[in-house]
Amino acid sequence: MKKLFLIIGAPGSGKTTDAELIALHNENISHYSTGDMLRAEVASGSSIGEELDSYMSKGNIVPIAIVIETIVNAIKSSPNDIVIIDGYPRSIEQMDALDSYLLNENFVTLISVIEVAVSEETARDRVLGRARGADDNNEVFDNRMKVYLDPLEEIQKFYAEKDILKVVSGEGTVEAIVSEIANFIQSKI
Repeated sequence: MKKLFLIIGAPGSGKTTDAELIALHNENISHYSTGDMLRAEVASGSSIGEELDSYMSKGNIVPIAIVIETIVNAIKSSPNDIVIIDGYPRSIEQMDALDSYLLNENFVTLISVIEVAVSEETARDRVLGRARGADDNNEVFDNRMKVYLDPLEEIQKFYAEKDILKVVSGEGTVEAIVSEIANFIQSKI
């Protein structure tokens, strides 16, 4: 049975970098970034990619069916039994859809949801400083932050009640944050 860890955090929280480094230093862990998977689909120029771009270029939520399919395919095709997916869930609907899906599956168990918490100021500085794409500007950042924050309290409550929420400060050094998350994951497997 595969063990799933979700990493959530504001845009610029470092969740993807943290997850990438953990997987890089642990050959028994696979990492998938929902953002990277969806951006790759957009870059492919496919019809699904064009549809995704119409949401992502504005910082809006991608349709749930597409995201769930992307995540499930990543988990199933993972060569490892420990899977980290970052950037999911971003909405109550996404959370509920994954929860419903996992209730009916016996190939994967959600072990923990790890929130990498940063201030809005830190998130803004990081996103605007990296300028990864055309969507890294103040207007899109403001929308992405609102999209992230609006459901956050309910998402935290849902996973806290299941006793699987772990909050980690994303304000420290990358090394310290990665070490804390990696140690936590190891303690759960």
